[in-house]
Parts: sequence; structure tokens; C-alpha cells
Amino acid sequence: MNPTLNPFEPGPAAAIALFATRMGGFLLIAPVYSGRAVPPSVRVAFLVIVTAMMAPLVTARAAAAPVTPATLLTETLVGFALGFGAAVFVGGAEVAGDVMAFQSGLSGASTLDPITNLPSPVLAEFLKRVVITLLLALGGHLLMLEALAASLTAAPLGSPVAAAEGMQAALQLASRLFIIGVQIAAPVIAAVFVGNLAMGVLARTAPQLQIFMLAYPLQIVIGTAALALSLPLLGVTFAGWNEQYRTVANGLLDALGGR
Repeated sequence: MNPTLNPFEPGPAAAIALFATRMGGFLLIAPVYSGRAVPPSVRVAFLVIVTAMMAPLVTARAAAAPVTPATLLTETLVGFALGFGAAVFVGGAEVAGDVMAFQSGLSGASTLDPITNLPSPVLAEFLKRVVITLLLALGGHLLMLEALAASLTAAPLGSPVAAAEGMQAALQLASRLFIIGVQIAAPVIAAVFVGNLAMGVLARTAPQLQIFMLAYPLQIVIGTAALALSLPLLGVTFAGWNEQYRTVANGLLDALGGR
């Protein structure tokens, strides 16, 4: 058998198989591509089409290692890291929605998330959809594929990875998820806090008003009004998404490469 056509020996066939595995790990978590709304058959077809389109570039960087369980696991980890880097920004919007719902008294208003098939606060679902729309409008879905292609140079197919350093970089990135969430939710948190403080002062100075009878509906009104006014700031926050994702992806690839 010609070794260049044997996927279990170093060569173009092995390189294509490893790239398909890397992209499979990417599709497990990357926003838009990993959604349950996308049928598995469509994802498999997309994987095959992109792998075929990338074949000339992939074979130009033919793997120096055969296809083994270790190399397949390594490529899955690299692809998963690239998808995770993008998913953090969408996850930050979900965290912001959870915080806003709790602060404004809307945490009990839940809807079924069609992506996870789990109940999710309405505000979290709303913000997630807004951020995904912004991501698509900014070409983020194409940028993620560009990062996947660039990873062929930063982390050559079949090369070993520094798993410990990669995990540490991923954990540090996960903390950024909560930072993004708090940044997005900050206007609502501040508005609800000021509103509750004002109602507390009124309740102490004029107890006959029974202000706390109106506290719950006022809290909802204040929270939703603050969210409506702060939505343009969400666009400003994600205006530099492309550069932020490039930085995150490069950082993860450098960590996996032990650099």
C-alpha cells in the first residue's frame, strides 16, 4: 500500500484525518456551529466540506506523525480550545442575563433554551441571541474558521501539546467569562441598587406610604428600563470582538504549544 494514502502513516491522508478531528473538536463548543438548532447531519456535512476545501493547505503541511489515539486526542483538544475561546464571549452574555434577571426580580421568568434544552432566564436567552447576532454581523463565524486555518501554523498537525499549560490558560479564560458578564450587567445592577436604596429611604422616612408594596414591580420596571438604555453599550463592548478573539485564540495556541 502506498504510505502516502494510508491514514495511519505520516502523509497527506493522515494530515486530512487529523484536521478533520481538530475541526470536530471545534464544532463541539464553538458558538453558532455547536447549537442544537443545527442538525448533526448538517454539522457533519459542514465538517466534510470545510475539510475538503482546506485539503490543499492541510496537505502542504502534512503531519509528521501517524494517526493514533494520542494524536486524535491532541487535535480534538486544539480544536476545542479554539471554539472555547469564542464561546466565552457568548457565555459572558448569558452570565450577564442571569445577573440582571436576579437583580431585577425576573429570575422566575424562564423559557426553554432550544440550544441546551434547559430552562433559562428570559433575559439570559435574550442577551445570548443579541450577542450571537452581533457575532454574525461582525463576521465572527468566518473569523473562527480563519483561526482554525491559522492554527495549522501555530500548532502543526500531529505535534505534541502542553496539556497542563493549555488547561491553565483555559481556566484563566473562564474567569474572563464572569468579568464580561459583570461588565454587561453593570448598568442594570447600579440602577436597581439605586432604586432599592431610594425605596428604602422612603420607607424609613414615610412608612405610611407602604412603599414596599410597590417594590417588586418598580424593581422590574427599573431593571428593564436600564437594560433598554444600556443595549447600545453592548454593541460598543463587542465592537472589538474580532481583535479580542484573535488575542484569545493566539494565547490558547501559545499555551498549548508550550510557548
